[in-house]
Amino acid sequence: MDAGMSGGPGINKKKDQGLLMGIQEPKYKTVYNWVVNHINSGELKAGDRLPSENELSARFGLSRQTIRHAIDLMEQQKLVTRIRGSGTYVGGEVRQGRRERYMNIAVISTYVDSYVFPTVLREIESVLSGKGYTTQIAFTGNRVVREQEILSNLIDKDIIDGLIVEPAKSALPNPNLHYYRELMKRQIPILFFNSNYPELGLPYVAMDDVRVGRKAVEYLVKAGHRRIGGIFKCDDGQGLLRYKGFMQGMQEAGLRVKDGNVVWIDSEDLVDMEYWQEYLFCRIGDCSALVCYNDEVAYILSGICKRRGIRIPDQLSLIGIDNSELSTLADVQITSLPYPMEELGRKAAENIVKIIGNPCFDGNHLFDSDVVERDSVKILGGGS
Repeated sequence: MDAGMSGGPGINKKKDQGLLMGIQEPKYKTVYNWVVNHINSGELKAGDRLPSENELSARFGLSRQTIRHAIDLMEQQKLVTRIRGSGTYVGGEVRQGRRERYMNIAVISTYVDSYVFPTVLREIESVLSGKGYTTQIAFTGNRVVREQEILSNLIDKDIIDGLIVEPAKSALPNPNLHYYRELMKRQIPILFFNSNYPELGLPYVAMDDVRVGRKAVEYLVKAGHRRIGGIFKCDDGQGLLRYKGFMQGMQEAGLRVKDGNVVWIDSEDLVDMEYWQEYLFCRIGDCSALVCYNDEVAYILSGICKRRGIRIPDQLSLIGIDNSELSTLADVQITSLPYPMEELGRKAAENIVKIIGNPCFDGNHLFDSDVVERDSVKILGGGS
């Protein structure tokens, strides 16, 4: 009897082990165990920044939702602390600011003399000055090599409380992300403007470029246009988003987009449009209207059209984006959607200061825009 009784539990134990072997461990535990093991081994120390959600997702082949679940659990257990706009750090109490304040904020912009940037930078400097900060401004010329030089210098000197950045060639893979991660590791708040590097997950202040692209198409459709093309920048994130909005607007209007009627340009092409105009007009020759990436494109194109004897808006309608001074300097003043120069500069400055004071503050903000009508769009039959 005793033998039978002792044998019974033994058989059940083996059965239970077999059942347990068939139960798969939750996916989030893979990430959880990896972090805990690295903490226990000393490879991750208090204050160290964890890889980003994107990096962990790529490392383990798991969704960001699964990664987030693992981090949520670790945060509940006080193993890690999340700081918005900075990252996730080992330890239950991570320093919420720098030990020393320098009252100095760096601003990195692409251009110094482009038609919208002086106003943006002036507003940033004005707001920061009013809050007691000095402003250190540098320009990349939209070149990643120059961006790298500036970031390296900021890291070496280590005398800033925050950083406001307009990304260089933000639509392209960027080789400088590790510099930004080093700044994040040092808990220096970073805020982007106009565009961002999505891989970093940092806050940014910008025009709602998708909505603006869609509104430009909606305006042209309302004016009766059906053969609508576009010129967009391929190396800046705004160009991709405005194209996305353009496509949304066309689809919502039930219009097909001919690939040949969408022309992609980069920063260098923009300067040299005069030299490749034959190619351009081969692509857009059958369009009645064009959505231009910005007023600069529309302004240059209007000049080329004048020299080619193409009448605006009778033969070709143009709509720009920015509502800059250029839109009023063309022979035919250009209909455009305003870029919020002053508001965006103020918001960027206000938000970086708020993030410095409270790392959990959500610094993201998108500005809407509505069409300013001028003379460059013709009302066709069927338009309203």
